[in-house]
Amino acid sequence: MDHVDDSITEGGLLGPMFKLAWPIVVIQLLQVTYNIADTFWLGRLSADAVGALSLAFPLIFLLISIAGGFTTAGSILVAQYTGADSKGSAGEVAGQIVSFVTLLALALSIVGYVATDSMLGLLPSQDATTEQIIPLAADYMEVFFLGLPFLFGFFVFTSLMRGYGDTKTPMRVMFVSVALNVVLDPLLIFGVGPFPAMEIEGAALATIFSRAVASALGFYVLFVAKAGPDVAVGDLVPDLGYIWDIVRIGVPSTVEQSMSALAMITLTAMVVQFAPPVVSAYGLGNRLASLVFLPAMGLGRATNTMVGQNLGAGKSERAERAVWIAAKVGAAVMAVVAVVAALFPEPIVSVFLATESEAARETVGYGATYLRIRSAEFVFMAILQVMLGGYRGAGNTKTAMIFSMVALWVGRVPTVYYLAFVAGMGATGVWIGMALGSILGAIAAALWFTRGTWKETVIEEDTEADAEESETTADEPETPETPDAPTQASSESDLPETSGASEGK
Repeated sequence: MDHVDDSITEGGLLGPMFKLAWPIVVIQLLQVTYNIADTFWLGRLSADAVGALSLAFPLIFLLISIAGGFTTAGSILVAQYTGADSKGSAGEVAGQIVSFVTLLALALSIVGYVATDSMLGLLPSQDATTEQIIPLAADYMEVFFLGLPFLFGFFVFTSLMRGYGDTKTPMRVMFVSVALNVVLDPLLIFGVGPFPAMEIEGAALATIFSRAVASALGFYVLFVAKAGPDVAVGDLVPDLGYIWDIVRIGVPSTVEQSMSALAMITLTAMVVQFAPPVVSAYGLGNRLASLVFLPAMGLGRATNTMVGQNLGAGKSERAERAVWIAAKVGAAVMAVVAVVAALFPEPIVSVFLATESEAARETVGYGATYLRIRSAEFVFMAILQVMLGGYRGAGNTKTAMIFSMVALWVGRVPTVYYLAFVAGMGATGVWIGMALGSILGAIAAALWFTRGTWKETVIEEDTEADAEESETTADEPETPETPDAPTQASSESDLPETSGASEGK
């Protein structure tokens, strides 16, 4: 089992930060590969198919976010029980998470499949978009929703193993799943050999089948190989005490993710009022952004652990230094990426859209402009992710949620609407508004961080909690300090936590 090294609280900061960040980046890169593979092959089918993905995902993500918060709760609870050396309880809560989320996923699968046409009907769209793209999005969504339980099987496995302290095993399983998806995509989309040409439905089926294999491998690890929490089949029987803990801890995370999903749907509802090439460029640009933001996301989630461990050790100044170092490193890396994106947007976008048609050429043009404008956001995205990671690591998850919402619902959604429709800037207004969200969020989060109240408040609450616990549980195993619980849980969320990450499938 992989444990956090003690050097997190001693010696230099860059070394342990890198050790924490790189596995997270690898797993996220593998996750994004799903998006890139679908976009790459569907881009060779038609520009409309790429546009259909950009319509389908926000609606899919809304339902995923409802259950996603509870996988985070599983990571928190397993981390706490494992840290307290209560391995039996860790296995019991792992079993409860598996059964609870599986039942919830089955319900959401049915709801999503039945409500696909109704959800798409809520999106106001131009006539051409309605005729060309929405039917394709419906085909994709129906297949995807039927396989939703397989998707959550892997999410649950990853969160439980992360809470247990093992991130390498999920990474290996993820690699197998991604490799399978990359192979199946062209076979099922275009029809090769014995495989039928299923077009966009083939992309959905390839993803679902690949996730099903990953879920099977994950459950083998949990129930047969016993490489994670000591979970048994009997632990799947519902226990109201554990279920209450899962709901109590999972609901706040679900609210944040659902608000992010609603922001995505609102933005999509605005974008679909443009012509199909703009819709396709929006979806393609967002998938490229999800790839570009990987270093920022990895550093942000590594900061969770750096801050949590150092505050737990009573080293608040070291925790603060870790945040500023991560912000500087992230900003430097993203500055280089921004220069490349600003100078060469057309070749980058063209890689993912090779169809020789007028619609494809228009999509590349819009997509290149989108990427060039959003490159101004890259440095600020790194700062925002690190600051949010610092707040979460300190246990101030409500503060992190507030600034995440500021970026989305103050900086992005109203700005896109004003620039695109009120100011009459059209598609360019959408691109600018998307970039301004992270810029505003980063500035606000960084300014609030300099006040230092995040560490003072947590230390006081922690001390009081420890004092109470020492009076009531003197003879029980020591439980992990309060900041470590959200650190374990949020160091690498299964689902997008902020706008930057929520733009991929």
